[in-house]
Amino acid sequence: MKRICYLCILTILLACTPSFAGTFSLTSPQLSPGGLMNNEQVLNGFGCTGENISPQLDWSGEPSATKSFALTVYDPDAPTGSGWWHWVMFNIPADVHTLVKGVSEGKLPAGTVQSRTDFGSPGYGGACPPVGNKPHRYQFTLWALDTDTLPLDQNAPAAMVGFYLNKHQLGKASLTVLYGR
Repeated sequence: MKRICYLCILTILLACTPSFAGTFSLTSPQLSPGGLMNNEQVLNGFGCTGENISPQLDWSGEPSATKSFALTVYDPDAPTGSGWWHWVMFNIPADVHTLVKGVSEGKLPAGTVQSRTDFGSPGYGGACPPVGNKPHRYQFTLWALDTDTLPLDQNAPAAMVGFYLNKHQLGKASLTVLYGR
């Protein structure tokens, strides 16, 4: 009898506990999870000859308390000792669920801020790992936040933005692609 009661209690607790695992997702028509990045998203500079166009990103299933979103693109394999930030964007309104291809150079959603990347300026900077390195991982991460805005501007470095993202995170969804040359 006790075993059944414990099982019933556990079932009730699990049914009443909000769960976001597996529901918050990030997708792109240009990027496939674990696949290779297209030349369109590769940097045009530093010896790379890509088009440096930010991909379209779509998301859904965020936590219900989400007040805004942020986006980061990070290469943990860059030979710097601290990785490389390729794109940092925040204060994306909670009612936005798509960033169109090329938005980095086009019209951002109202109130959205792009801040400094490791290239030294705001905006999307595509993949460009050193020749001969194993393919690098490019982690596109969308953050659901509990605040409408972060108190930062376009001059904020990625590490400062990361501090605020971790402080205000409700959930995150990621998409990782590879690129090597």
